[in-house]
Amino acid sequence: MEAIVTETFFNSTETSLPSRVEEERAAVFFAPPEKTDELCFELDLWLSGLHSFLTAHSRAFGGEENRSERAAVAATRDWTREFRLTRLTLLLCSSLTFRLEKSVKIQNDFERGGGAMNSIENPNPNLSQSLINRRELHQLSRILKGAILLNESITRGGASLGVADWTAWSAPLAVRLKNCAAAYALESTSEACAEEFLPAAFRRLLERGDGKPLSSAMRADLNSILPRFAKILKSLSVVERMLDDDEPLKPSLLIFALVHEQIQELIKYANNRLLRFPEEQETALSAALDATAYTAAIELRKVYNHELSGVSELRAAPSVFAHIETAFSLLNESFQQTLVGFAQLIDPQIEPLELFPNFQSKLRQSLVLRQTLHDILQTVQSVEQNPEKEALQQLHQHLREFSEGTIHFLFYKDKETVERFVEEILASDDKKDLVPILHRFGAYLETLFGQVNMRSVLAKHPFEK
Repeated sequence: MEAIVTETFFNSTETSLPSRVEEERAAVFFAPPEKTDELCFELDLWLSGLHSFLTAHSRAFGGEENRSERAAVAATRDWTREFRLTRLTLLLCSSLTFRLEKSVKIQNDFERGGGAMNSIENPNPNLSQSLINRRELHQLSRILKGAILLNESITRGGASLGVADWTAWSAPLAVRLKNCAAAYALESTSEACAEEFLPAAFRRLLERGDGKPLSSAMRADLNSILPRFAKILKSLSVVERMLDDDEPLKPSLLIFALVHEQIQELIKYANNRLLRFPEEQETALSAALDATAYTAAIELRKVYNHELSGVSELRAAPSVFAHIETAFSLLNESFQQTLVGFAQLIDPQIEPLELFPNFQSKLRQSLVLRQTLHDILQTVQSVEQNPEKEALQQLHQHLREFSEGTIHFLFYKDKETVERFVEEILASDDKKDLVPILHRFGAYLETLFGQVNMRSVLAKHPFEK
């Protein structure tokens, strides 16, 4: 009976979407043409992220518990939040599908008109209409519509939802999304779009053969592994945009679920490559692959067992922002640095700034932040030993200047902690209360200084007192 109800919802053409979605679609209809390849990438990203979230949620965000412990926790917790997250993503995918349908229609009209339609600019002249068609998108739209309505019918009562409800809901949806004809076309288009996300300087190295001459085997390995990096970094760029634009961040967990899967595949590829060719263990490429697998495994544990574990259950938006920002930064910077290492296999003289110009601003900010933290730490320790009025006024001045400027170079979670210490220090008049606060703040600043000093962009810039 459950299977019949699910099938009816997923394939129904008589039901209608919520009015808000219809309003969004009406607004999109009158919007200017969009780049079809970018729409394909983003729709594929969210659909793939949704599939990963539906099939591997507990593995990606299960924390450090073993399999049996995760199963015990899953059996007793409320899964309503996961239902709400998937609903938000389904609504987003529905909107993206409609926008893509419109863009493909314009593309088809342009091609049928021989490119002579003066009122329409071709949104993507490199996209062949054979990659994806409106019939496939219409089928996808029907699946999404049925999934949204089924989700709303399950959650409408407000009762607690268990793991059995989640499994009954997620398993058939994952199968339908995976087998949808549009999914294959979207994947092909988005992979080509993601490869363009490799730094231009890196692509020039591969195309022109600058630097060291590459053997055919090494070129084949690079051609296999580099698109994986490009797709991970392109996926993370959407999270960065969400952070910059102050968008709701919990849906980004679905992107992180996909990135978790992509990193696992990258580690598996690197390890299999090393096992297949043990005689090449001493080559530079093998060393780079070994380092990639080792570093990626460490970053997975840091990000998914600590930063992202339990984020779906958080209510406070600042806490969610802090965890998502840190998770994004750890993964993005790690994979950028790893990509720099592969580029230096081809051209040892190439600098990270040539591949990622944003390293320049990160370096400048990190240098300023490190020096400022050191100066404030010295002042705090001095005032702790001698909390006289003049020294305290100097500390207050330093803290106010820091709060108005350099503090913004910190991660959000560190910024919040520093702000609380600053408020306590500025509000304390009694020396008995102030000295313990200064002692705790000094200990925290020492740890924070050490963390900043370990930033990858500062590797070639040792601190000098």
